[in-house]
Amino acid sequence: MKLTNDKILITGGATGIGLGLTERFLQEGNTVIICGRRADILNEVAQKHPAVITKVCDLSAEADRIALYKWIAENHSDLNVLVNNAGVQNWMNVADDDFYQRAKDEMTTNALAPIHLSAMFAKLPSLNAIINVTSGLAFVPFSKVPVYCATKAFVRSFTLSLRHMLKDTNIEVIEMIPPAINTNLGGQGIHNDHPSVSDFVESVFEQMREGKTEVTFGTSESRAKANNDAIGEYYKRLNP
Repeated sequence: MKLTNDKILITGGATGIGLGLTERFLQEGNTVIICGRRADILNEVAQKHPAVITKVCDLSAEADRIALYKWIAENHSDLNVLVNNAGVQNWMNVADDDFYQRAKDEMTTNALAPIHLSAMFAKLPSLNAIINVTSGLAFVPFSKVPVYCATKAFVRSFTLSLRHMLKDTNIEVIEMIPPAINTNLGGQGIHNDHPSVSDFVESVFEQMREGKTEVTFGTSESRAKANNDAIGEYYKRLNP
């Protein structure tokens, strides 16, 4: 993937891994557009990085996804890269009274939105890459975040098919597979003991520069390459 002089849309680009990608793509000389639900968080990023273009958008709403695409098509028709990064992680149990509703919301943001955006943005003549952010938990589920893991496995499967469907076009499809990273995904402080966003971003940019279309980091590399026996051992460690 070409990493410079592109125009890039990053969903959920104001926090966590999304923010790390935003800052690194800016550093590489790209124009970056970020979207998210909260205007105040987007504004904080824009104040720190005035070159960033922001757009308020709730990806859980179909109307907002369509409006985002129309806005891009009308105002940024030269967009080159879509990064499907936005996601939510709910720590919950099937016995919880609100389990089903939270599961529906999580599935919409994490799985349906990337599918919808990919289908729309692939129609842009200028688009040359779609990056889907999945997870090491796509390979080995962690039962405390059961629906999150399922959505990431879903998006991984979709990404493999999307790459095949677009193989005769000019659109490259990249899967970015992080392990647990020190962000607030799932709640404040839960992932404090995990690797930093900057280390993850540095590694995946190096891999994309090498032309890899499946980029991993830390434990996600071994999970992505594991056979069934190894996955079983990972599962036992994650779910004692």
